[in-house]
Amino acid sequence: MHTVHNARVQLLATMVNNIAVAFVVAGFVAPAVTGQLPDAGRAVVTLAWIGTGIALHFIAHLVLGRLRQ
Repeated sequence: MHTVHNARVQLLATMVNNIAVAFVVAGFVAPAVTGQLPDAGRAVVTLAWIGTGIALHFIAHLVLGRLRQ
C-alpha cells in the first residue's frame, strides 16, 4: 500500500512544482520575451510572481517529505 501512497505523493509534488514553474515563467520569462522593460511597478510584480513560484517549489519539497518507506 505504501507504493500507491508514494505515487500519489509524488504526483502531488510534481503538480505543485509545475505550478511553481508556471509562476516563474509568467513573472519573469514572459515579460523578458515580450521586451517589457522593468520599471519600479513591474519589478515589484515580477518579484511577487517569482517569490510565489519559489514558495510553491519549497512546498513541493515539503510534500515529498510525506513519502513512506
